[in-house]
Amino acid sequence: MNNSFLNRITILENVCHGKPTIRGLRYPVENILELLASGMTIDELMKDYPDLEREDFLACLEYAARLTNVKNIFKAAL
Repeated sequence: MNNSFLNRITILENVCHGKPTIRGLRYPVENILELLASGMTIDELMKDYPDLEREDFLACLEYAARLTNVKNIFKAAL
């Protein structure tokens, strides 16, 4: 059984300039991750974004986790 939620993350050239979004909607993964990083809970976000589901937020976290799964990470200027 595949427990991945990554199929909820889409990259479409004509949606949000090709940035990864949730289910082809205009919710960039980047923005959702920033909200989660700011301390908002998934329950709070579900109230603010009623057209999104818990699995959508988990998909964003899984996407970010997969992006960090690399051999080397170099310090970037912030």
